[in-house]
Amino acid sequence: MTVQTAAPRPAPPAPPAGRAPGRPSVAARLVQVLRGGLVQVLLTVVALVWLTPTAGLFVSSLRNSDDNAGSGWWTALLHPGSLTFDNYSAILGDSGITQAFWNTVLISVPATAAVVVLAALAGYAFAWLEFPGRDWVFLVVVGMLVVPVQIGLLPVARLFREVGLFGTTAGVVLFHVAYGLPFAIFLLRNYFAEIPREMLEAARMDGGSEWMIFRKLVLPVGRPAIASLAIFQFLWVWNDMLVALIFADAGSQPLTVALQSQMRQFGANIDVLAPGAFLSLIVPLVVFFAFQRHFVEGVMAGSVK
Repeated sequence: MTVQTAAPRPAPPAPPAGRAPGRPSVAARLVQVLRGGLVQVLLTVVALVWLTPTAGLFVSSLRNSDDNAGSGWWTALLHPGSLTFDNYSAILGDSGITQAFWNTVLISVPATAAVVVLAALAGYAFAWLEFPGRDWVFLVVVGMLVVPVQIGLLPVARLFREVGLFGTTAGVVLFHVAYGLPFAIFLLRNYFAEIPREMLEAARMDGGSEWMIFRKLVLPVGRPAIASLAIFQFLWVWNDMLVALIFADAGSQPLTVALQSQMRQFGANIDVLAPGAFLSLIVPLVVFFAFQRHFVEGVMAGSVK
């Protein structure tokens, strides 16, 4: 009689060093904690606290100047019938404010588009093209990140005055593009460098040119980083007042400068500032929520291997 013995079972894989068998990792425990109800309540409270100034600004924009001067905005919640959109009707009927709003669009959109396009081209060149002095040029670009904007205001203002760009929308756009490119190139170059070399080599072996590889391969892969860059650049230019205050004249000033000029000597013109500030706030919020998915993907890119 032959006795058959069962084959030995393979030993289970050893747990990673520094962790007891059967014990979840620190990341897994952190995820479990964050999924708890108490944490969700805490995050909701924090979000409401952060949204309180925005809500106060909106309520203040619906009150007249006497009510804003006599009591806090929260008192209007007890008397919602006193709220009105007359302030918005007045500010939208002000040709100076509406012109400043369109000036902001004419400055922000070209400055964002130019930075994204130029940075994408330069980032691909620094990441995957070989040319003399590539690393040294990239070091110069990185070194420009530490140059404050304030250092270049007066020299660039003199240069723009000589060439006829001072006090124009084009001058404001060029300044934003120049100071936005170093960070944009640094960001996209590092992102494009993470693309597997095998993908690019396979495309080259199939007869793809550099322009075709950049347009049909690199841009789709780098869409999250490009979207994140576009959001950052747009928000920075849209909310800027320092550069526009120096380089823009009365005909090309954006909304931030127009609202700043509404400040009175002994008080704030709340009936103009509040609706104007809320209108200025709405556009960045719309842009952010429209590209929120791409923004999160770009921020989280490279964090999980």
